[in-house]
Amino acid sequence: MDQFSESNYPTKELISQIKYLNLLAEKFPNVQSASTEIINLSAILNLPKGTEHFLSDIHGEFETFSHVLANASGVVRKKIDDVFGKTIREKDKKLLATLIYYPREKLELVLANEEEPHEWYAITLQRLTKVARAAASKYTRSKVRKAMPKDFAYIIDELLNESGEDKEEYFESIINTIIYIGRAKAFIVAICEFIQHLLIDRLHIIGDIFDRGPYPEKVMDKMMDYHSVDIQWGNHDILWMGAASGSRALIANMIRISLRYNNLDTLEDAYGINLMPLVTFAMKQYQNDPCELFEAKSPDSDRDQKLVKQMHKAISIIQFKLEGEVIKRNPRFNMDDRLLLDKIDYKKGTITIGNKTYELLDKNFPTIDPENPYKLTKEEEDVIRKLENSIKNSVRLQKHIEFLLTHGSMYLTFNSNLLYHGCIPMQPDGEFTEVYIENKKYSGKALCDNFDRVARKVYQHRSQKSENTGADYLWYLWCGPDSPLFGKAKMATFERYFIAEKETHKEARNPYYDLAYKEEKYCNNILIEFGLNPDSSHIINGHVPVKVKKGESPIKANGKLFVIDGGMSLPYQKVTGVSGYTLIYNSYGLVLVEHQHFDSKQKAVEEEKDIISNTVLIEANAKRKRVSDTDVGREIKSQIDDLKMLLAAFRKGLIKERF
Repeated sequence: MDQFSESNYPTKELISQIKYLNLLAEKFPNVQSASTEIINLSAILNLPKGTEHFLSDIHGEFETFSHVLANASGVVRKKIDDVFGKTIREKDKKLLATLIYYPREKLELVLANEEEPHEWYAITLQRLTKVARAAASKYTRSKVRKAMPKDFAYIIDELLNESGEDKEEYFESIINTIIYIGRAKAFIVAICEFIQHLLIDRLHIIGDIFDRGPYPEKVMDKMMDYHSVDIQWGNHDILWMGAASGSRALIANMIRISLRYNNLDTLEDAYGINLMPLVTFAMKQYQNDPCELFEAKSPDSDRDQKLVKQMHKAISIIQFKLEGEVIKRNPRFNMDDRLLLDKIDYKKGTITIGNKTYELLDKNFPTIDPENPYKLTKEEEDVIRKLENSIKNSVRLQKHIEFLLTHGSMYLTFNSNLLYHGCIPMQPDGEFTEVYIENKKYSGKALCDNFDRVARKVYQHRSQKSENTGADYLWYLWCGPDSPLFGKAKMATFERYFIAEKETHKEARNPYYDLAYKEEKYCNNILIEFGLNPDSSHIINGHVPVKVKKGESPIKANGKLFVIDGGMSLPYQKVTGVSGYTLIYNSYGLVLVEHQHFDSKQKAVEEEKDIISNTVLIEANAKRKRVSDTDVGREIKSQIDDLKMLLAAFRKGLIKERF
């Protein structure tokens, strides 16, 4: 720390800040308290930076997501190896690791077969304390105390700071007393969760929490309870945000995808959304239609699959109609190529796209008027209105969307990393693409900032009775050709359902994926656009599954950009060959962790089957990063400067000390 001198702060400058300094003096009322805080903050700057974990494209896979958090992407096991080396057996290490991941479940199994529970408790508590001590070593005692479970904070604090032979008996007495008074099980659960907390200082989710997998609501609940998390919205997240905001086109998309992946339990049981209006309508309109093209990807044997297919087709047709309305009222979206219902010859059962005519795989459209194909029937209008009301009145869903808004954004710059889900839309020459938002053109950072602004504004107006047409921008983010979250020329939903020819299914990617993925200079341009130093910064993406089995690497542009969508979503694992990535940024550098398929929580608990993870050090810091090197460090330095000004004001008599 530079030598403090009152002359660094001329009286005139202090007087100009006197209003703010008086407010600061309410918290630090005298020289002693301000000095103590300066000493404390200055010491924190020299601690190692906290460990950040980056995950992407969870897609409702709650068990895999939970396990990756519980084992801290393999860090728990590494910490156990570091602490115990070869002093305990491999099977004891596996048991200890599993206990830390799933303390309640593992305790039940162990104690059911343990002949000497008191002895097992004593050994286990000592081992857990050693792991906790190692996990806490890089943090201040104040930060560690804040992470402690309230019921056992004092005891854990004592155990962590036990040292020397003089306190050995004291240490053993604490453990024996915990066991004797019957609190060992509760204490083990508390200290295991405490260890999990310490090993991930901050969690970054690079988008796509929703869709495909069965339990997005459980993922959201877990994140809402997590100690430090931020979210960069993905296109599947914006889909649910827009649906909750009242976009009927996105409501139809949300329900269609849930039907496609057989995730109706999420809608009905988790969020209480009433699908009966759609059920009744689909049964009536499509009662004699086999709806063969609309079979779910993984049929649920407990449901009437004929009805599911009828609902699936019914909501799909409603979706295409509603999307047509959005496109027609927003000509600046430049999406007329997605207006397909008016390109159908309903008598012949064909569709003309460009200069080519294709035969439709399904020719039954009982609710479409060929003269006005985008107009909803009275019954369809009634269905979508009731679905909209049900979604808006889902308390749990609205709480989850509010959390996405308060903890999420289009992008984040944090500790010299730029985080966003999809892309920064580019032209083939590398220039940033301009997109109209509310009659003004934006590109690059400004484009992301204004989409972020609009998303928040739209949600605030969700209670209005008329359709929230501002939510059209959220629909554009979901599937628009220059959306930073989608990044493709089109979403070929209609073609994939109704046309056999694969040429129509192609969704050309934005030039970003050819330019920024391959050449460092385009990444540098993006980093500069977002105010970061390209020499020391990286871009972290999700969205595009990395096809590892075909030799693809998540490390792009000479290590300047990382794509961490490895396929946590089960449907994608056949394509990727892995089960997701975690990027870890600790004080020593950047580490990429590649996860293999996770069987289940049950197997993890009963058979101690951990997820197999391959770790690659991709960038080592020349010098260990300290808190002073981080964004938090910059904030602390600013606080120190303010406190120094307060000291000068005290010493010059501009502010009266209070004792």
